[in-house]
Amino acid sequence: MTARAADRARYDRATAQLDAPVAIVDLDAFDANADDLVRRAGGKPIRVASKSVRCRALLERVLAREGFAGIMSFTLAESLWLARSGFDDVLLAYPSADRAGYAELAADPKLAAAVTVMVDDPAQLDLIDAARAGGGEVVRVCLELDTALKLLGGRVRIGARRSPLHSPAQVAEVARAVARRPGFQLVGIMAYEGHVAGVGDAVAGRPLRSRAVRLMQAAARRELAERRAAVVRAVREVVPDLEFVNGGGTGSVQHTAAEDAVTEIAAGSGLYVPRLFDNYTSFKGRPAALFALPVVRRPGVGVVTVLGGGYPASGAPGADRLPVPYLPEGLRYDPQEGAGEVQTPLLGPVADDLLIGDKVWFRHAKAGELCERFDTLHLVEGDAVTATVPTYRGEGHTFL
Repeated sequence: MTARAADRARYDRATAQLDAPVAIVDLDAFDANADDLVRRAGGKPIRVASKSVRCRALLERVLAREGFAGIMSFTLAESLWLARSGFDDVLLAYPSADRAGYAELAADPKLAAAVTVMVDDPAQLDLIDAARAGGGEVVRVCLELDTALKLLGGRVRIGARRSPLHSPAQVAEVARAVARRPGFQLVGIMAYEGHVAGVGDAVAGRPLRSRAVRLMQAAARRELAERRAAVVRAVREVVPDLEFVNGGGTGSVQHTAAEDAVTEIAAGSGLYVPRLFDNYTSFKGRPAALFALPVVRRPGVGVVTVLGGGYPASGAPGADRLPVPYLPEGLRYDPQEGAGEVQTPLLGPVADDLLIGDKVWFRHAKAGELCERFDTLHLVEGDAVTATVPTYRGEGHTFL
């Protein structure tokens, strides 16, 4: 029996009394992935990206482990909810226009001490001030650095379009704007190199593309390490007691951690290891988050139909954004139908071994987005479900 076949047998036994669709997290794999992230971080603390987890119980579990400290959130409403729930170090990774949220933040000493908001433009400070509604608490601020690699005088850009702050001078200028502004405290810098941390460099069947990605990423790491260090020096001239410099992501943990200027690493997807993280030379994680759909039809030889399945991930549309049939091995989508809203046909000789009611296990393309489809996660240890916990959705929250 292969390792994957053994996993399928365990998951089927663990969920034998549960009707599909159902989602699980294999805690042995989850914990092993957490250990690997800590190993690669080389002693620097890891801030957990909540959008990649979206389950309070699992955020608590990983933050209880040595090597993890703090949360990186994705909306202001989520940040406030987490802070009210007892998480005392929440960095909002994206600027917000949530006026009601800012009013709540500025009026509550506990929330203001726990939450740090993201800024890359003085106009965002104006919005926060206009939203205070009389709240006088100091708002903690982090500046985001654009990490994109710019070539040919800026005519070629590689990297996500996030912050407009690219040079040390630009970041320092906004740092001065924050420092001069009453009611704000600049405490950190963040820089997420998604073109390094979030792009696989060993795509199966694409050797030339994989080599090109590795060359690009090596150049990007060198350029960013030098520029990030210069940015930190420039900002520390304005704010000498800067608390943190955050960088990285699951795919670049060890590279970013090697930079002296970086004080903490961000990671989250590496806990669940969705399918987009299969194509890396820098690490090999264990799939920890899966969902199962039930076989409801057998339309013909070599075909079964499962209920549901149309759970695409965000990003540029493409086949790589679809969940992948994982267990049993050997199933594939019908190219004429793909993953359906209500039903999904799956092809392959192994389909003939599946019976009505059997489970087919899938891996989502991205990490936390799976939790937007399920209210609960069943936590598996060995071949048993040992706990069932709510996702954000199960607690009544869909923040975006």
